Amino acid sequence: MKKICLGILTLSAVIMLNSCHQKKKIEPVQYPETTKCDTVDHYFGTAVPDPYRWLEDDYSEETANWVKAQNKVTQDFLSQIPYRDQMKNHLKDIMNYPKEGAPWKKGDRYFFYRNDGLQNQSVLYYKNTLDGEAVELLDPNKLSKDGTVALSTLGISDDGNYLGYAISRNGSDWQEIFVKNISTGEELKDHLVWVKFSGIAWKDDGFFYSRFPEPKNELSGVNENGKLYYHKVGTDQKEDKLAYEDPSNPNLSFSAQVVNKRYLVIYGSESTSGNSLYFKDLENKNAKFVKVVDNYNDDYSVIDELDGKLIVMTNHDAPEYKVIGIPLDNPAAANWTDIIPTSKSEVLTGVSHIGKRLIANYSKDARSLVKLFDENGKLLGNLDNKVIGTISGFGGESKETETFYTVTSYITPATIYRYDITNNKSTLYKKSEIKFNSDEYVTEQKFFTSKDGTKVPMFITHKKGIKMDGSNPTLLYGYGGFNISLTPGFSVTRIVWLEQGGVLAVANLRGGGEYGKTWHEAGTKMKKQNVFDDCIAAAEFLIKEGYTNKDKLALQGGSNGGLLVGAVINQRPDLFAVAIPQVGVMDMLRYHKFTIGRYWAVDYGTSEDSKEMFEYIYKYSPLHSIQNGVEYPAILVTTADHDDRVVPAHSFKYAATLQNSDIGDRPHLIRIESNAGHGGGKPLDKTIDEVGDIFSFIFFNMGVEPKY
Repeated sequence: MKKICLGILTLSAVIMLNSCHQKKKIEPVQYPETTKCDTVDHYFGTAVPDPYRWLEDDYSEETANWVKAQNKVTQDFLSQIPYRDQMKNHLKDIMNYPKEGAPWKKGDRYFFYRNDGLQNQSVLYYKNTLDGEAVELLDPNKLSKDGTVALSTLGISDDGNYLGYAISRNGSDWQEIFVKNISTGEELKDHLVWVKFSGIAWKDDGFFYSRFPEPKNELSGVNENGKLYYHKVGTDQKEDKLAYEDPSNPNLSFSAQVVNKRYLVIYGSESTSGNSLYFKDLENKNAKFVKVVDNYNDDYSVIDELDGKLIVMTNHDAPEYKVIGIPLDNPAAANWTDIIPTSKSEVLTGVSHIGKRLIANYSKDARSLVKLFDENGKLLGNLDNKVIGTISGFGGESKETETFYTVTSYITPATIYRYDITNNKSTLYKKSEIKFNSDEYVTEQKFFTSKDGTKVPMFITHKKGIKMDGSNPTLLYGYGGFNISLTPGFSVTRIVWLEQGGVLAVANLRGGGEYGKTWHEAGTKMKKQNVFDDCIAAAEFLIKEGYTNKDKLALQGGSNGGLLVGAVINQRPDLFAVAIPQVGVMDMLRYHKFTIGRYWAVDYGTSEDSKEMFEYIYKYSPLHSIQNGVEYPAILVTTADHDDRVVPAHSFKYAATLQNSDIGDRPHLIRIESNAGHGGGKPLDKTIDEVGDIFSFIFFNMGVEPKY
């Protein structure tokens, strides 16, 4: 395809913001010059220009120069905000306290993570007894000078001798697996590469894992032909034995689980929802894989094996999920039996089998409720914890009679409890050491009405006693996709927002998992507009109820939430003062052509599916639906150079388009992090730096000056 590059005139924006607290003139923003090319794609007879296609080339000198120029402009702007450094120092101060995760038991040891305060990555420890001395097992901070190597996955062998662990470099989804002797601390020679989205499933002196072939382009190349291997400790990866593959379907990926130290369970996936299910008896040398489910219509997750049955959590014929028993000797669907039936009023979100009990975690209006069942599914009672928030944990082996869980909410720092399963009794194990007075704040759950009449919940958190006079700076956060629920959780970084009198609103939009499969599907494909309508209705509710006004309202979201932000401000730019789309899916016509983007088609559909689907996606795609001649909010796009999940080209092309559109004089900037990825494993210092920039940008463009 012939390409002719044309220079684009440099644009400028003059920013002058005033409030009763500040009068600060910012130097005019001179956006970097971005060249256009004449690339045009054709979809069902419609010509779609893609003038910034060249920014998809991760390794080109032109892209590198563009990134450098954009970052300079952004940092020059942010550096003029008078309280930016104060905010970052304050963030550093409030985050400097010891943090510890809930322990879990494997073999004779208790394992847990701890961070002394400002360590870039948390350190893995173990204890031989709960009140014993903590022994450092693995400190990822020692694996790089700048904290950009993070632990991503780990698995401990059944005999407790070995730790298999995976690391991620620079936030990439690519993993490298290593093995360590737990007792001696010796690092073994094992080193496995080109691993992605894999667990470490131990069996005897080795483990199962999944990997892809080495890609031609590790940052944006399509990942296909995933395979499952068995690795024996102490051997080279070249000697690993192929355990499972499906050459007839290169789009599938596989994950493995070893159940009851005997049964190899394999899940096949072609998207982010739905999976096939197979198993094999590893104690029978002649055994073959047995098919349980060979389609991808529903989700299946094996909890354990018990009395000749696989105990499985599923949403098959149960939008709110249930637990079923599948006989190993005759796993046809006609022989499945319900153990814990589905509940119409609550969504089952997770189940653990410990101490001859099934601990079932439910979500009711996005708030946790934990129930205790016997192994036959008889309800024994509820967990004795009255928190209105999120309860998580319950790790450990089935033979144990105790486990640990964590309780948190928007105003409750993580608190760990020790749980006596037999007596259904919880005792405090560890309380957060953060200096934060929860009594000064309140969280309410409100329900608002979306465009089509659907009632949608939203958690609203703020200082007690604020006036509902429409003047409060308010941050609306949303996601709305992939069956992911936004449940109450404490965020240290959000303290900065709340303590300055800010209102935090988290909307549980359709497309998420808050009300099960039906709620999820109501925000997918040809119903994706429901998600945007829900978000717009949430913003209108906040204004109508006197929390804020359009000049004090910011919208933030990441990944699929970045898509949400881009689509919503295109449709209703008048509702917001500031927008923060982070690592967003902004080019909806080409997202499926990079790395594992094709998996998202179950939520989005693709531009190639049909004329109807193309036209629907094209209409809301953030990159393609920017309105010229309309005043837009101030926008700070964030992404990272090593994001190989939602490749940074999405944000690059979107930012370039914003800067070359007639959308007003507010700043439209992009912040590109180096040596970072989609967000997972980001070092603490980079997190502090990014959050400080985001909140400074929001406050400044609202005309609000924080007080310290």
